[in-house]
Amino acid sequence: MARPVSPAPVDDRIAHNVQAYDTVARTYDAEHPEIFNDVEQARLAQAARDAVALCATSAPVRALDVGSGTGNLTAQLLAAGATVVSADISTECLRLVSERFESTGRHRTQQIDGRSLAIFADGSFDLVACYSVLHHVPDYLSLVEEMARVVRPGGVLYIDHERHDASWHDPVRDQFMREARAFPPKHWSRFFRPYNYWKRIRPLFVWQRWFDRRWMPEGDLHIWPDDHIEWAKVEARAQAHGVTRVAVRDYLLYDEHFDRGVWERWQGRLTDYRMWVGRKA
Repeated sequence: MARPVSPAPVDDRIAHNVQAYDTVARTYDAEHPEIFNDVEQARLAQAARDAVALCATSAPVRALDVGSGTGNLTAQLLAAGATVVSADISTECLRLVSERFESTGRHRTQQIDGRSLAIFADGSFDLVACYSVLHHVPDYLSLVEEMARVVRPGGVLYIDHERHDASWHDPVRDQFMREARAFPPKHWSRFFRPYNYWKRIRPLFVWQRWFDRRWMPEGDLHIWPDDHIEWAKVEARAQAHGVTRVAVRDYLLYDEHFDRGVWERWQGRLTDYRMWVGRKA
């Protein structure tokens, strides 16, 4: 079934996102092995260090983590020596990151409205960064413009983790996914586990999916072949606001559900995610 012709109003979609992340804040990390694994965390740590180094300032880098969630990127920016403002729409996520990083003395939180960064003045930060965020935002191109606005001249805009355009229709990636998925050995006892039956029928009781088969409990997500982040548009909006690309790195995301050996064989042949860095004139 296709996505509804008339999507929910933006206010309703933002409210859905707020409710979703207030609900999952304390369990989010455990439910996302494609992010919280040693391979991706090491890659992200290096990317954060590189982005901070590009800011080329003798003072501690002032960084804004847009859509900070539970603090994944915030942690890496702090480790790279930056002072960080974690900005998010979710009160519960902000409460969690405050608990985690308050003791550093280089961290504070700021709630944002899901539409803009109007609470921040032009040129407020040396580095504005987001990780796995844009596909949550109803008007993600406007948010890119806002991120460009609050970067100081000479500062850095860093966007990471959204699928790059070619990967949505790449049959080679489909082949990789079939080979890489590792499932635990099946045992006859699975027939006597009530949860195995419940997880199959539970979606039938989610009334929102009666009207929109793409409804998801983690908010309004643009993660479909016909509804996804378009990198060419992201770069064009950034460039229109004075931010010029200085680095792009495409990579093959690792998930703990993958067979590690299969992923290692494929990572030199295939990419599906992107890190994009630009500098403001």
